[in-house]
Amino acid sequence: MAQRFDCSDPSARRAGLDAAVAAIGQGRLVVLPTDTVYGIGADAFDPRAVAGLLAAKGRGRHKPSPVLVGSKDALDELVGDLPRTAEDLIGAFWPGGLTLVLRHRPSLSWDLGETGGTVAVRMPDHPLALDLLAEAGPMAVSSANLTDRPSPEDCDAAFGMLGDSVAVYLDGGRTAGPVSSSIVDLSGDAPVLVREGVLSAAELAKVVPGLIVP
Repeated sequence: MAQRFDCSDPSARRAGLDAAVAAIGQGRLVVLPTDTVYGIGADAFDPRAVAGLLAAKGRGRHKPSPVLVGSKDALDELVGDLPRTAEDLIGAFWPGGLTLVLRHRPSLSWDLGETGGTVAVRMPDHPLALDLLAEAGPMAVSSANLTDRPSPEDCDAAFGMLGDSVAVYLDGGRTAGPVSSSIVDLSGDAPVLVREGVLSAAELAKVVPGLIVP
């Protein structure tokens, strides 16, 4: 039976965070608000939990889960040498609606899906998400919807699709959605815009003039 916490109430917020951290530690799934839409999350370093996340969404391994981090320090533990372009983009747009595709450390023992040695990583601009990430560590997080269904902007919509496949729902009210984060791939020789989302190509190009926009 899923637990749901109204995080507008301080005591319920604390209880919800505790329950979410415990669930993540047990390899279970959590729904949380972000600055774009609601996400479904799991311990990024628990392959069974990540597999459960993909299964809950009806999503295959060919679409690996992104990872959310709560700080730049947490990112440094996942990625070795950050390109200068990554540093510039992080300085301009984190926390916020920018996902960066980077080469992760080869030593990491995780399985996010068929990533080809890369990770799509973001630091969300939402206090509840950041508090959870600070306590739980990096999380594999994807939009809290069934594949091919709209991304949820409130907890009710997420619960309606995912139900008891999720252990804990953190209800943080309506999110800013429905536009997703922008994605820039920095894993190759040149920065490439993969998806234009809340940040436009023009905004990103002001920071990275060499950005390739297909």
